[in-house]
Amino acid sequence: MVTTPISPTAKVSKVEGIKEHSNYLREPLASELLEDTTHFTDAAVQILKFHGSYQQDNRDHRTKGQEKDYQMMLRTRSPGGFIPAQLYLTLDSLSDRYGNGTLRVTTRQGFQLHGILKKNLKATLGEIIRSMGSTLAACGDVNRNVTAPPAPYKNRPEYGYAWEYANNIADLLTPQTGAYYEIWLDGEKVISAEEAPEVKASRQKDTNGINKNDPIEPIYGQHYMPRKFKIGVTVPGDNSIDIYTNDLGLVVITDANGELQGFNILAGGGLGRTHNKEETFPRMADAIGYVSKEEVYDLVKAIVATQRDYGDRGDRRHARMKYILEEWGVEKFRSTVEGYFGQKIAPYQPLPDWKYQDFLGWNEQGDGKLFYGLHVENGRVKNEGSFQLKTALKVIIERFQLPMRLTANHNIILYEIEPKDQEAIEAILKEQGIITNPAEIDPLTRYSMACPAWPTCGLAITESERILPSVIERIRTLLNRLGLTKEEFVIRMTGCPNGCARPYMAELGFVGSAPNSYQLWLGGTADQTRLARPYLDKMAIDDLEKVLEPIFVYFQQDQQNNETFGEFCHRVNFPALQAFSATYTPKMTETTTESKPKRVRKNQNRVSVPDEMFVRLKEASETEKRPMNQIINEALEAYFSQKS
Repeated sequence: MVTTPISPTAKVSKVEGIKEHSNYLREPLASELLEDTTHFTDAAVQILKFHGSYQQDNRDHRTKGQEKDYQMMLRTRSPGGFIPAQLYLTLDSLSDRYGNGTLRVTTRQGFQLHGILKKNLKATLGEIIRSMGSTLAACGDVNRNVTAPPAPYKNRPEYGYAWEYANNIADLLTPQTGAYYEIWLDGEKVISAEEAPEVKASRQKDTNGINKNDPIEPIYGQHYMPRKFKIGVTVPGDNSIDIYTNDLGLVVITDANGELQGFNILAGGGLGRTHNKEETFPRMADAIGYVSKEEVYDLVKAIVATQRDYGDRGDRRHARMKYILEEWGVEKFRSTVEGYFGQKIAPYQPLPDWKYQDFLGWNEQGDGKLFYGLHVENGRVKNEGSFQLKTALKVIIERFQLPMRLTANHNIILYEIEPKDQEAIEAILKEQGIITNPAEIDPLTRYSMACPAWPTCGLAITESERILPSVIERIRTLLNRLGLTKEEFVIRMTGCPNGCARPYMAELGFVGSAPNSYQLWLGGTADQTRLARPYLDKMAIDDLEKVLEPIFVYFQQDQQNNETFGEFCHRVNFPALQAFSATYTPKMTETTTESKPKRVRKNQNRVSVPDEMFVRLKEASETEKRPMNQIINEALEAYFSQKS
């Protein structure tokens, strides 16, 4: 039997005490919800997270001497990204009535609603739950939303198994306290899908100390987990969920007839870190072994129990399971897990190479119906100018009652589409200004991600979602000028080092380090199978071209065998990149755009504009269908005409 190493007198963080005294996630949240205030106390905020909500402050609206602009962000718990039609329409309506008018697809296949006031929180959550949705355990120190490949293939059974087990594992590890329904529905019973019998049986099964002696939370106990815990389930070769970034990853293993046999197990992934704290770092998961389908739930519990009992409850920066793997090594970790599991873990089975897929555009399900992958830039479902994505989705879901699957790269897949409805759906999207052909989306944009960051995320140091479109436009302009018009690579940006948009797996990652400044990470792969590394600790966003131009030129000169940008950066290594950049002098470069080539003078002056102005220029360009340069030139000519 494994004995827990944490003694009752061990020093623990303040959050551990809040959990212990919460009466299983009830207080002080339940009491403060009844108070006529605009916000919750710090203790209630910690418990609110377990219910799927963060308290935020819109820093755009800060006024000296005035109270913060408090609002709540709600996040759905949607295993495998499943959103039924009824739930989507409810979320769409709630975002208009109580939120900021937008929805946001997360990088863990859920929806977020932003801008909910405290006084509207209970009504909002109540409607979500009654519409067959949930936010329970979408945040907090528990297992978060379980991800799975979003493609609804009906003729590939391994995808069905991934969905089934993502849902069952989510049920297995859902908090069992009644607090959620007591607080948000006054204890009202809501009809929900029945749990699989084997899930119920595994939750109660107690061998080798795998369960806590707790009548309410047999797996978690009253302290729950040391920190958040993330699980992904995928199929061989499909890395659409960034499998190596999870605390626990499962890979479906089938036989030649497509029958489920078991799962390969990976553990120890996680990306969050803290600037100037070298003891914190991103890490990829390690291969642990293989487990049969009959014993998979027991092994999942054994791994959760290992993190529950050995995770660092004194330092929350050091509390994720990745630090156990890093400090113990795979062999000691495996041995400890086997102590809970009660048997040896079988060897990891061979797998094909991983490949990232986004499933955009029209695809066949395999049963005569279609599915459509819709690109959603940075996950933001909104109406803005001629771009009316929110309206388009509402019309389509209302008319055709389609379910959707959210992707881990914050796109949307509509499925169960009758072929006869394809033309009508595409027409609705085009009428609302949506690009329907993924080939028309710049690959830099298509494969990019950004977290929400400023102004609502309390951890954000600088911008991310709002600035990434302008950053990509500048990078594309630079690539075109250098003759690299066909190059594409994965770009990801976050406003802080927590890594919510997974920048540490990108070929080019931007991590907020100060206002208008970012760490630069290079060397990840297009298929997310290798960690990037920090290349530059702080880069002012105004220096983007100055920093990237020599790197791109070196890539152009030394690229081998059609290697990708990330592979190039990894191969030549950073000292070579830094040496080349240190001696680089901008040269006469011909553009390779479709227009007539122009000569670019050495040290050509570049005029920069604020990001807000860039967004307005881009909107005007799209509305008037004219290049931004033309609009700028006309404005400058008008200005100088008035001066003369």
